[in-house]
Amino acid sequence: MIDQKLKKRAIHRIKIIRGQLDGLMKAIETEVYCPDLLEQSLSIQRSLKSLDAFILENHLRTHVQHQMQKSSGNKEKTVKELIRIYTLSNK
Repeated sequence: MIDQKLKKRAIHRIKIIRGQLDGLMKAIETEVYCPDLLEQSLSIQRSLKSLDAFILENHLRTHVQHQMQKSSGNKEKTVKELIRIYTLSNK
């Protein structure tokens, strides 16, 4: 249940991250200076966190909103799901 516009944006972000990963791999192969490699790696991690936030926002605006309007069984499942996501994001 993803909006096609949001899906297109997510795929675009993933392609950018893939390009960043390819650049990092090439930099490692050519033995670029370690602090520069770390800077690239940290940039990729920030990009992934941004993608995570985008996916979570979509989930909250679509699935969670829909599930919270349904029966209480879905509400409990939704709360547990959000706690699991929160826990994973803080490890």
